[in-house]
Formats: sequence, C-alpha cells, structure tokens
Amino acid sequence: MITIIDYQMGNLHSVKRAFNRLLVDVRITTNPDDILSAKQLILPGVGHFGKAMDHLKNTGLLEALNEAVLVKKTPVLGICLGMQLMTKHSEEGDCEGLGWFDADVVRFQVKDTLKYKIPNIGWCDVKHAKESRNLNGINSNDPFYFVHSFHARTSDQSIILGTSDYESEFVCALEKENMCGVQFHPEKSHEVGLQLLSNFAEKTMDN
Repeated sequence: MITIIDYQMGNLHSVKRAFNRLLVDVRITTNPDDILSAKQLILPGVGHFGKAMDHLKNTGLLEALNEAVLVKKTPVLGICLGMQLMTKHSEEGDCEGLGWFDADVVRFQVKDTLKYKIPNIGWCDVKHAKESRNLNGINSNDPFYFVHSFHARTSDQSIILGTSDYESEFVCALEKENMCGVQFHPEKSHEVGLQLLSNFAEKTMDN
C-alpha cells in the first residue's frame, strides 16, 4: 500500500486516482503513526513552501517523516512542492525545509519575460542525469507536465536525477538512497507519468 501524506497542500486526490489506475492500493493520512508504519510514502503538494512547513511542524508530521525516511529508510517520492520540501531552504517564505537533499529552492529568473512566463505551466522535456529504477521504461527527453514558479538548485551532481529547460537548464528531479523528488506532476503526465509512479510502486514492493 502507498501512503499519501495529507498536509493540506492540494493535489493528493489526483495522485491517489493515478495509483488507482495502476491498481495500486493507496491510503491518504494525516496520522503520524500511519507514516511511521508505512511501507512507502508519497509527499505531494501544491502551494506555499513556508505554510507547508508550518503545517508539518504544527501537526507532528515533521518528526514522523524524519524518523520514517531518515531512520527507517522508508522509500519516499516527493511531487512538486513535496520535492521542494525535501531540500534545505526555499526563497518562498525564506524558510528551512526538511533538509534531506543538499539543495535549495529558488525562484525562476528569466530574461525573456514575453516568451517565458512565470509560473512555468505546461509540458517540458526531462533529461535523465543518471540511471534509476524510477526511470525504467521512460526515455530521456520524454515530456512531463509542470506547474511551478520555483525550482531546486544544487552543487551536488550525485543527487541530480533529471533536468529540464525553461530559458535555461534547471534541476527537476533529485534522488538519493530511499528518497526521490520530482518537480513535475507525474499524475498529470499521461502514460509516461504513470510509468514513473508504477516504477516507484514496484521498487518499494521489491524492497
């Protein structure tokens, strides 16, 4: 069963429907005990970084997440804001994140504001930066659907799973050990997105 964490930041039901299409059992929870007992976790989200971190702290979810992911090594997939929360800091709200990835979140800076609107909404090709079971059956430069104004930045090349381009190259996927995060929305990315979610589910079931 996939456990989706509900921290009041949207898109969790669309993620649940995507897994249902794959015939994967899913539960949505606000209970820290469910996080601690989970076999695999999804950290979804659409919204404000600072408000999201405040909610995690105020509901006891933060401690449960850190124990599950860092101590128990529970496999976790962060989606959009969920991925951003896995970094050290965000310019949105000038707020510290979970710190699981040695990366920061910064706002898009574009020169051609007529061609490149912020937020970036639409399909962008994702280039693979390294091999991963989460990318099985997905070609480098396959398109995924994005909706975001901020993106991750890191100097640690070893954790970069994928990059994309919006006037200039930006990091759109991170992976380290049991942790994976994607800036795009696999649940809205048709068959290629379902393939990524299926890979994650299969990987965690193997473990």
